[in-house]
Amino acid sequence: MTDAFIIRPPLTNDVIEKLRAGDQVLITGVLLTARDRVHQALVAAKNCGEQLPTDLAGQLLYYTGPTPTPPEKSIGSAGPASSYALDIYTPILLQYGLKGMIGKGPRSEVVKDALRKHKAVYFAAIGGAGSLIAKTIKHAEIVGYPELGPEAMMRLEVEQFPAIVANDIYGGDLYRIGVEQYRHVGDEPADK
Repeated sequence: MTDAFIIRPPLTNDVIEKLRAGDQVLITGVLLTARDRVHQALVAAKNCGEQLPTDLAGQLLYYTGPTPTPPEKSIGSAGPASSYALDIYTPILLQYGLKGMIGKGPRSEVVKDALRKHKAVYFAAIGGAGSLIAKTIKHAEIVGYPELGPEAMMRLEVEQFPAIVANDIYGGDLYRIGVEQYRHVGDEPADK
């Protein structure tokens, strides 16, 4: 991946302010995993005043539920999950300092508004590339909710994890931009 931003969580507002929808990034450092049931548990814990398994400030949540780990590997296939089911929880977690998420598919207007308000970003990862993505994961360990099996919250140490900024703090939306760009393909007259 050329011309990619190298980013290292935890992210700061300075980093977030430089990112625009469509930017390619390579993430090196720590990602946390969270799917539906982890989101439910995190929000419930916060609502009850309980301590979370790990601090979310400045962190990125990767929406994945990895497959079982093969021998001599750090993790199994770890492709991105669809994000829309998590939209109900995302604004709440952004209030607690979360700086970004990685998944696939577009986000709701409520989430996009919360990204602007809390200075956070949504990254898209390539669906169907779970085995390739797993190669960027150097270490994986469960840090919360082990009873959830493959959906437990994990701490991943990654090196050059590829993603694309899908939603930025300026209202940029790669999913909308893509539709607009390709809506007019074929409208141009052919060269004679």
